[in-house]
Amino acid sequence: MKDEQNNFSLRTILVVGSSNTDMVIKSPHLPRPGETVLGGTFFMNPGGKGANQAVAAARLGAPVIFVAKTGNDIFGHQSQQLFEEEGIDTSYIFSDSKNPSGVALITVDAKGENCIVVASGANAHLTPDDLKSAEEAIERADIILMQLEIPIQTVEYVAELAFKKNKKVIVNPAPARKLSPELLRNLYLITPNETEAEIISGIKIRDKESALQAAKAIYNMGVNHVIITLGSKGALVYSKDIQEEIPALKVDPVDTTAAGDVFNGALTVAISEGRGLIDAVRFANKAAAISVTRVGAQASSPYRNEVDIL
Repeated sequence: MKDEQNNFSLRTILVVGSSNTDMVIKSPHLPRPGETVLGGTFFMNPGGKGANQAVAAARLGAPVIFVAKTGNDIFGHQSQQLFEEEGIDTSYIFSDSKNPSGVALITVDAKGENCIVVASGANAHLTPDDLKSAEEAIERADIILMQLEIPIQTVEYVAELAFKKNKKVIVNPAPARKLSPELLRNLYLITPNETEAEIISGIKIRDKESALQAAKAIYNMGVNHVIITLGSKGALVYSKDIQEEIPALKVDPVDTTAAGDVFNGALTVAISEGRGLIDAVRFANKAAAISVTRVGAQASSPYRNEVDIL
C-alpha cells in the first residue's frame, strides 16, 4: 500500500481507461471449443487495462489520476475503494447508472498463458463529453497513458487535446485494432505487442528484422517513439536515433495476465522521471518480470523497492 513506497516521481501521470473485475480460473490447460476442464481454482480480482496501469504506476511512486467509468454496483464501489487505498486520485471516475461495471472472464493454464473474454459494460460509455468534464485532469498531468478498452473516439479526443497542450501521450494499443493517422500523429509513444504492431503497420512480424520494419513503418506514420513488446524476448525500441532490442529478464511465469499493463505503467513512470527510453524499458522489463511470477492483475503489480533491487 501507499506506506510501502516512496514518491520517486514528482510528475503527475493521468491514466484514461478501463476498469474491470477479473474472474479468474487457474486451469491445467486452456479449454478447446466445447471442452469442460475440471479441477480449476477460482480467484476474483480487480482488473481492466486502465486500472491495472494506474495501479502499477502508483505502486512505483508516481502521483496518478485515473479517469474511468464504472457501474453503480458493488463491483464499481469496490474498485473505487481499492483505487483510493492505492493512493490514486479518483476525482474523475464517473458512475454509470444505466450500465454495469466491466467484467473479464480469464482462464490461466499451468504454463501461465491465458485467454480472456471481456464484457465492457460502463467502460464502453466513457465518452468525449465525460472527458470535457475532466479537462482539468489533463491540465494537471505531465504524461497521459491510454489503452483501447474504451471508445476510440474518447482516446482520439484526449490525444488531440493533450497534444495541443504539449503533453506527452502514450498509447498501449490493446486490444488490437487499426488506428487513424490523426491519432498516431498526436502520440509521443506507442507500445504495441507483435499482433498489434502487425495490424497497425500491415507488416507480418516473423523475426527481429520484420519487427524492425514494422516499428519503422509505425514511426513513419508520425509517432515520435515506438516500442514493440516481444513477450519473453523483451522489447524493440525504435525512434529517430534508437533502434535497439532490450532483452527480458528470465523468470518462471505463473500468470501473464497483466504483464503488459505493468510494463506500460512502469515505462510511463520511468519516462516521467526523465529516464531515456532504453533505461525506461529496462525498468519496465524488471517490473513486468516480477508481475508474471504472481497470480492476478493488479495484485501482481510490484512496489518500487521490489523493482529497484533487481
